[in-house]
Amino acid sequence: MMQRQQRRFARLIEFGAAWMLAFCVLTGPVWAGGHERLDERTAEQQELADRFLAFIERMEDKYFGRMEELNGETAYEEKYVTTDYAEWDMKVARGSVVEKGGRMLGMETKSPPNTPSRGDVVWGRFFSFDIHPKTPLVGQIHAVILLQLYADGTSGAAGWLGVMPGTRIAEDIDYLKETMDAVFARHGKDPSLYRQLICKGTEDTIFEFRRKPACVGASFYGPPVYRESTSKSLDFLAEAYEEFTDAYFATIERRKGDPVTEEDIAAQRRMRKEWLVDQLFSDPYASESVPFEVWFFGNVAPVIHF
Repeated sequence: MMQRQQRRFARLIEFGAAWMLAFCVLTGPVWAGGHERLDERTAEQQELADRFLAFIERMEDKYFGRMEELNGETAYEEKYVTTDYAEWDMKVARGSVVEKGGRMLGMETKSPPNTPSRGDVVWGRFFSFDIHPKTPLVGQIHAVILLQLYADGTSGAAGWLGVMPGTRIAEDIDYLKETMDAVFARHGKDPSLYRQLICKGTEDTIFEFRRKPACVGASFYGPPVYRESTSKSLDFLAEAYEEFTDAYFATIERRKGDPVTEEDIAAQRRMRKEWLVDQLFSDPYASESVPFEVWFFGNVAPVIHF
């Protein structure tokens, strides 16, 4: 295992060095992808894409707006990167309450390696927010939703909605769980499988180095919620994404002024380091598919202590 991890780490360093030499930073429309096979989409796929793009734009405005409400003065950084498989648009907000809030938008142009594709991708969007509050009483949210359209006319939706706590406040953890449970209940769906996936990861996950989420959200990197309908699954995921993220921001509002202890600060530092280790060694997409330059800018904590 150690030799395998050393080889994997060496490959990551080589890839990161090559990427730093080769990547180009571009400017352009936020939602546009320059090399997509637009003529290969069906009418149904086009409708899904239009609906998803509208959702992304609304979430973009909503959650950066929410960060500005919490922070007051907010500084922004942006970066745009291209690879052989995708174009990556990243935006980061920094402030006094939300210390760092990162948005990653991946615009897939063809099927990348080691990603949850079910076919030959002709169009895809990966959208995520990673929020790092200043207070150690609220953990990091990793909120992902993605849609892929395939050359055979089919499509797939997936996502990951969870919180990595430092200090665990039972009231807040229960609130997040109840929020996700309510979405499943409204649709008459059982959350058990998706809870198992968020707790254990996928078969490609290296558990020794894995993040430690509170098992109250859900991972949708598995069977679709609606096996027969990507449209219904996408609606479910969008609903879960917004309600879970809204609930998470409510916990920041609730805890932002509460007193903290040295134990709380130590728990936050441990959690933030565990997230970095997960991205380096455990998450198969971060460590092997998404460039280091992308995920390090977009989702890693603003300060990491070793």
